[in-house]
Amino acid sequence: MTVRVLVVDDEENIRDLLRRALEKRGYRVFTAGDGQEGLETLEREEVQVCLVDLKMPVMDGMAFLKEVRRRPEAPVVIMMSAYGTYGTVVEAIREGAYDYVQKPFEIVDVLSKIEKVAETIRLREENERLRQEVSRRYSFEGMVGRSPAMREVFALIERVRDHSVTVLVQGETGTGKELVARSLHFGSTRREGPFVPVNCAAIPENLLEAELFGYRKGAFTDARETRRGLIEEADRGTLFLDEIGDLPLSMQAKILRVLQEGEVRRIGETENRKVDVRVIAATSRNLQEEVKRGNFREDLFYRINRVVISLPPLRERREDIPLLVARFLQEIGEETGKSVDSVDEEGMKILLSHSWPGNVRELKNVIERALLLCDEPVIPGRLISEVISGKEEEGDPALINLDPSKTSLKEVVRQVEKIMIERALRLTGGSRPKAAKLLGISHPALLYKIKEYDIN
Repeated sequence: MTVRVLVVDDEENIRDLLRRALEKRGYRVFTAGDGQEGLETLEREEVQVCLVDLKMPVMDGMAFLKEVRRRPEAPVVIMMSAYGTYGTVVEAIREGAYDYVQKPFEIVDVLSKIEKVAETIRLREENERLRQEVSRRYSFEGMVGRSPAMREVFALIERVRDHSVTVLVQGETGTGKELVARSLHFGSTRREGPFVPVNCAAIPENLLEAELFGYRKGAFTDARETRRGLIEEADRGTLFLDEIGDLPLSMQAKILRVLQEGEVRRIGETENRKVDVRVIAATSRNLQEEVKRGNFREDLFYRINRVVISLPPLRERREDIPLLVARFLQEIGEETGKSVDSVDEEGMKILLSHSWPGNVRELKNVIERALLLCDEPVIPGRLISEVISGKEEEGDPALINLDPSKTSLKEVVRQVEKIMIERALRLTGGSRPKAAKLLGISHPALLYKIKEYDIN
């Protein structure tokens, strides 16, 4: 796109000098001799940047700036003056000026300021274009992608989600396996039923059967009431068994029976109960290798392997990264109330070249941290690099550097909480809402803890 610049100055030689210099750089330039003429130009022409002299007849630069700032889509204004003082600079910035140029100026300095604004505008428009593309063409049930691999995933989901066939979703950690499972459920005829996710790796083995199958009151020491398990909770809906490869062999046999017979038996009961459950399994492991090693039942593998959806790692679909960044900036901005337009060109190059071992989840975390720490309309490459490398945390007190005289768990937790709160406040430049977001707690909870720990 060609950025359009309006030069407003009562000195004709200054207008001509700036017009020629800017046109050589490829800008579309309009000129005006005073503020009123400048406003009339804005009525006729679409302009993104205004370079405005402060002292002019008819309408001066400050009055022009105030009028421009009332417009719903106001152009960026850079002020110029040979009469500038610190007070006028502060006033102009307070009224919404983007920057200030002191006359006499070096033309390269003016061009540098204009180019910085123009780059921001280009990035903003490119980001808006990407957002529109995401909404219109490249979004599918919360997932984003235009790469051939992701289009295949979307097509396969469309084909199988209205059937009750068991599906195995394969992919590295952070590739979005649960998003696929939710898409299969909420796009199917079972959408009115429950979607019950179970992280098989997160439940201790000695609690797994009770969690999945439920129990009768008195079946074991802590069974103070009868409770149905997660499989029954998913009746007439979908059971999502995440990281099914981490199930112990004894539990694999019981899951196989559920798939074959459609029945569960609570611990302590003698009768089976019928359940109508669609099972979607997911794993980051190679289950065929686990079968060979004897860690996974072959009959269960073939039972869940009827339809396989393989999610590619992010490093194999780098063309999706700009789309994902646009989506995350929009989502996180809506959640936090903080608006950042885009990532600059250097930052996008860094994102495109990173290996992303944590895949889409890691990318989202990087964008979230960068957005919260950014005080500019565009996230700079420097900040992206620091967040990825962890350098934005340099200087933090080490959590192991605790007071050795404090031995109770409660006292140690208090120390750690105080250190983490101080660290979050430092990372966010003292912003308590941003710090609360980083810590994953509410703003009122953070304020209470700041007072409790007497944090300055």
